[in-house]
Amino acid sequence: MAVKREAFVRTLRAQWLGQQMRELREQRGLTLKYVARFLERDFSSLARYERAEWPFRRDLVVELLDLYGVYDERERNRIIQLAQDAWRVDRWDNDFDQTIYDTSFIDFPWLESRAEQVCTYASLLIPGLLQTRDYAEAVIRNAEASSTSEVQIRKWVQLRMDRQRLLEQPTATRLAVIVEESALRRPVMSREVMAAQLDHLVQALRKPTVEIRVLSATLGLHAGLDGTFWLFKMPPPYTDVAHAETLGGRLFMESDKALRYVRTYDRLREAALTVRESARLISALAEELS
Repeated sequence: MAVKREAFVRTLRAQWLGQQMRELREQRGLTLKYVARFLERDFSSLARYERAEWPFRRDLVVELLDLYGVYDERERNRIIQLAQDAWRVDRWDNDFDQTIYDTSFIDFPWLESRAEQVCTYASLLIPGLLQTRDYAEAVIRNAEASSTSEVQIRKWVQLRMDRQRLLEQPTATRLAVIVEESALRRPVMSREVMAAQLDHLVQALRKPTVEIRVLSATLGLHAGLDGTFWLFKMPPPYTDVAHAETLGGRLFMESDKALRYVRTYDRLREAALTVRESARLISALAEELS
């Protein structure tokens, strides 16, 4: 009688690991069939590991890292630790030991590309998915040290622009934004840049997959006073992911740890202006600058 394989609880860690192992293999120009023959493993099993249908075992990850020529100790330890933690659905920590675009960890583009809906509460700036190129460049330059090269600045600006393609695809990711009125009024570069940015928001509001609500400046205490955060509504069987960022690092939280952010977002949505009211306010602010 066939033995029934128990279902694996799919996690984002396992999916992230599967993608990284597939990328390492493809970078070396190796096929799954070649790797399977070399390691004397079953081809279909390796394919399931890469798709995160089955969890990678630590010993298999070590064998693959050897085959792929990954000998940097820090990189090996990171991937092996990820394999050991593949079953977990709790908090991820990521210190700012590189740059704001350090991709050694689950990153924004990866989550955005997999989420059914991206929600964000923006207290200080217009969110990156809705920024114009000029606005994005000003924000990135402000965040980085004066010694940062022009090549690196242009690279990060282009990355932010590339992320926005999610909103243009036939099956576009849904985006829901709650933004403070003060963020809309905060001058970034020139009046022309801000006018163009606000016009860009007006255009974005016409997309059926984009929702923008403004928290009025007249509102006093509210649920978002702890700061900006993001929510990634993932398709089943994955849980929602919350993201919060501080000067000390960034946190990604899954499952129950994300619920507080889900509830906070719902409260902020109730307190914000309606979509129609928000559109009128944004249009009025744009006209003031034109």
